Amino acid sequence: MTTTTHSSHLSPAFPGRAPWGTAGKLRAWQQSAMDRYLGEQPRDFLAVATPGAGKTTFALTLASWLLHHHVVQQVTVVAPTEHLKKQWAEAAARIGIKLDPEYSAGPLSKEYQGIAVTYAGVGVRPMLHRNRVEQRKTLVILDEIHHAGDSKSWGEACLEAFEPATRRLALTGTPFRSDTNPIPFVVYEEGNDGIRRSAADYTYGYGSALGDGVVRPVIFLSYSGNMRWRTKAGDEIAARLGEPMTKDAVSQAWRTALDPRGDWMPNVLRAADLRLGEVRKGIPDAGGLVIASDQDSARAYAKLLREITGTKPTLVLSDDTGASKRIDEFSGSADPDARWMVAVRMVSEGVDVPRLAVGVYATTISTPLFFAQAVGRFVRSRRRGETASVFLPTIPDLLGFAGEMEVERDHVLDKPKKEGEGDPYAESEKEMEEANREQDEDTGEEETLPFEALESDAVFDRVLYDGAEFGMQAHPGSEEEQDYLGIPGLLEPDQVQLLLQKRQARQIAHSRKKPDEEADLLELPAERRPVVSHKEMLELRKQLNTLVGAYVHQSGKPHGVIHTELRRVCGGPPSAEATAGQLRQRIDKVREWATRMR
Repeated sequence: MTTTTHSSHLSPAFPGRAPWGTAGKLRAWQQSAMDRYLGEQPRDFLAVATPGAGKTTFALTLASWLLHHHVVQQVTVVAPTEHLKKQWAEAAARIGIKLDPEYSAGPLSKEYQGIAVTYAGVGVRPMLHRNRVEQRKTLVILDEIHHAGDSKSWGEACLEAFEPATRRLALTGTPFRSDTNPIPFVVYEEGNDGIRRSAADYTYGYGSALGDGVVRPVIFLSYSGNMRWRTKAGDEIAARLGEPMTKDAVSQAWRTALDPRGDWMPNVLRAADLRLGEVRKGIPDAGGLVIASDQDSARAYAKLLREITGTKPTLVLSDDTGASKRIDEFSGSADPDARWMVAVRMVSEGVDVPRLAVGVYATTISTPLFFAQAVGRFVRSRRRGETASVFLPTIPDLLGFAGEMEVERDHVLDKPKKEGEGDPYAESEKEMEEANREQDEDTGEEETLPFEALESDAVFDRVLYDGAEFGMQAHPGSEEEQDYLGIPGLLEPDQVQLLLQKRQARQIAHSRKKPDEEADLLELPAERRPVVSHKEMLELRKQLNTLVGAYVHQSGKPHGVIHTELRRVCGGPPSAEATAGQLRQRIDKVREWATRMR
């Protein structure tokens, strides 16, 4: 039995704890959450804390208190992956709680005070774990609890296994899901709109953590470019990332950008490595991570990085023992050549690599859950003034998520009665399954959106920081691009804002001196180049159809005739394939016709 009553023998850096803004030995939020728990002594407690805030420290401090006061006799930690359960066991050992991460069955050795298992492990043998918690008073720590809703069997297994537990502590950085699978041991409260949402007992969001200096601010660097691909029907399509287009076209342009054989990925990886070099001037051990969609892409990106940097990056392809070792080696490496890691999805959640400071989002997963977890890999702060940099394609959904980093979301259990564009959780089930899938073998997903990537190029598009957008477009390798890549890696948040404003002002002044005929890119600052999302496109089509419907009654002409006439006068394809500009032009035209008839 441990004699620990608080976190007194945690090192100041456990894990990466900030030395400022703390209450006693714990960070202020951790102490506040502890106080609330100890004051209420609940059986179930849901703590929502932004990735990088220190959920592990809070949970293990609480476990230590409950063990010392004989409220519980043992601890079971449930984690999403094999790597994470070992990480939990190592963290627990540092404060005197010994957990067995290799437990499979039978009596537990007396040297251990509990076990660390995966959700999949519980799913295979729920009765084994139920018998354990029935025999001794148990605290169950459910890490990233939203994973208990990944599949019906996992959720049912958790309910069956841990229903008799003395205490249950649920942790998550992202309690929201795109599906409506209820999460075990989470309380749902009905709002005024009749929709049930998850209710946390303690919440510590990214905005609060940023204000406390517990997490790093994130600079998002977005790249556009021209894409060309061939559809299964044999049609060649060209489009520019960030331009208004249909959802399918966005997906295909996005996949074209991420194709390692084009020019977009090499240019973005080169820019990201330049950014990492700048960050390393202030943070010498800073590392970078490329999050890839599949094994083939990951291998190709690793090859590109080797050509760019002259050193071999760490490649992590699956959640096995070898992968865990490679992640640990990369995490603790002081080797100046250990700059980059390339991984497939698995490193997006929970894995603690505090030195990661630069990221490349090279996957087509577009759910807010996955995006938040991916960005969470870069925000853990080790000392004041550190910033994180994440490189993105100019995709409306991603820019939207980047601009809403501080929005706190709950899990919505009920879909609104009218599904559609008004529902922020109405992502496709397929995307959600993709985001939660742990394996990274080839799945033949390319067949769902069949196309052949033909060519791509990259253009620096904009910087997003603290909800604001900065910068004019610039060519890779240009002085204008370097202006943004060269922002120092150690700056206070208000200094970042000021510097971005100055860089943009300098870029605008420089462009005004050039003759107009030399401007081969759109020379407008980012805030004057809005990226139109799929939802906004839906709204424009809806607005056009509503106006056409009204004009039908006014003119007596059928819908089809009016749409055909609008296309003839304004030009362009059918409204389902029209750009935002073409839709707005037709909206203005049908309004003009309606006004004339009055």
